[in-house]
Amino acid sequence: MKKIIEIVDVIDTARVYTELSDAKSGGICVFVGAVREFTNHEEVIALEFETYKSMALKEMEKIADAALEKWSLNKVVMRHAVGEKGVEEPVVVVGASSAHRDACFEACRFLIDTLKETVPIWKKEKFKNKTVWVSAHP
Repeated sequence: MKKIIEIVDVIDTARVYTELSDAKSGGICVFVGAVREFTNHEEVIALEFETYKSMALKEMEKIADAALEKWSLNKVVMRHAVGEKGVEEPVVVVGASSAHRDACFEACRFLIDTLKETVPIWKKEKFKNKTVWVSAHP
């Protein structure tokens, strides 16, 4: 399979290398986004993610297809978690494999940046004394 696009409850980062590995690929690049402990000097307790799943998967497909075409990639993985995630827990993983490293580095940056800009996934930050939706809620 050339691409894997998923919305999941839990991200297993250990599988990504195997999913991207390909005999034609000399380069594999992976980005993992995780919950960090502080935002704007406030301690984060957890993040909560919601999505419009069918639309999110369609948008992720478009992004993956654009990357596959632009950089002649061998494989692409795009996976985002939903639900509540604690500090250090992975929430998103994107990756690309290609014959050479430049293509997979550029594609990986494109995958995560475009996902964050266009895919309908919303994040709520939970602090000790408040919760805040980071982007507009549906």
